Amino acid sequence: MRKIAATTLAVLTPLAAAGAAPAAAEAGPDRSQVVIIGHRGSAGHRPEHTQGAYELGVALGADWIEPDLVPTKDHVLVVRHENEISGTTDVSLHPEFAARKTTKVVDGRNVTGWFTEDFTLAELKTLRAVERLPAIRQRNTVYNGYYPVLTFQEVLDLAKRLSRQYGRQVGVFPETKHPTYFRSIGLPLEEPLIETVKRNGLNRPNSPVVVQSFEPSSLKRVAKDLRVPLWQALGTTGRPYDLTAAGDPTTYADMMKPEGLAKIAEYAQWIGPDKSSAIPVNPDGSSGTPTTLVSDAHKAGLKIGVYTFRSENQYLPLQLRRGQNPIDHGDALAEYRAHLDLGVDAFVTDYPDAAALVKGERGKPHKPVQPQQFDNGLPEEGQA
Repeated sequence: MRKIAATTLAVLTPLAAAGAAPAAAEAGPDRSQVVIIGHRGSAGHRPEHTQGAYELGVALGADWIEPDLVPTKDHVLVVRHENEISGTTDVSLHPEFAARKTTKVVDGRNVTGWFTEDFTLAELKTLRAVERLPAIRQRNTVYNGYYPVLTFQEVLDLAKRLSRQYGRQVGVFPETKHPTYFRSIGLPLEEPLIETVKRNGLNRPNSPVVVQSFEPSSLKRVAKDLRVPLWQALGTTGRPYDLTAAGDPTTYADMMKPEGLAKIAEYAQWIGPDKSSAIPVNPDGSSGTPTTLVSDAHKAGLKIGVYTFRSENQYLPLQLRRGQNPIDHGDALAEYRAHLDLGVDAFVTDYPDAAALVKGERGKPHKPVQPQQFDNGLPEEGQA
């Protein structure tokens, strides 16, 4: 991918660490239209894909909430990050389901565990969600065992309720997970997705439903029957599995070239690359020189939303980490500002509250305050 100068990314340089404000912020960019997408709800604060995660995500400023869709044995779309659910539910604690643990080949990989397609909806409803990253987000484990597995319809209903509650339209951003695999076992995702969107009166170009997938063929199937906006998700390496299965050598890198973006624009309105495709990461973990992907997407008539923003040090560029503990939080706000300076149209984030703070700056100059400028917050001797 071509590179562009990093002059707008002062926020990621030693100069910013000394207290300089990003040049673009001083110019007063209009951030009001930037979309904040609550990744699996608000995965930094609650176990992902739960009612609590979605409710909190919207309360903290998410414009859209994201449900990943997988099917049950009786072909109902439910919301889980993967069809293998040992890491996101308490299924391993249910002796009645012990015999269903198995190994399957999903998108060319051997995966062992329990799979949604082996459970009816009624059976899945007996399970409860757990935190997927307990070593990183230990505080979220307090909610383990509390929230049930949701259906896609229940997420749509929840979005309607939250829209009324907050007086603004809450969008729903479903992703078709492993669509080629599920079609191969007789549980295609697109048909029940299309039927559900239509049944809820959401089939229109300005719909609050935006469908995403890493597989172009899935989006093209949806496009035949729905008029909702479509989002082509893009990986960092390799190629979409549907292209692999079809023997098509096109890679994600090819899709992010200008000619690839032009092809995407024939069926989708958005692209969704990893944030490192816009601002690469150097071998030492520091931020590299930005690419032209954002401007190239806009030239192709596409909007661009980047994923996934997280506040923990281990997910941040080297310059923005605070301290040595990988699970402590760093200067996450600076990373949002750097991508805003490039002109991204949306953030996919585990922490909608952090994204909302930056979006709400509305071009006001920001002067970073270094941690050493704070005291320890304790009263001095004799003041308690």
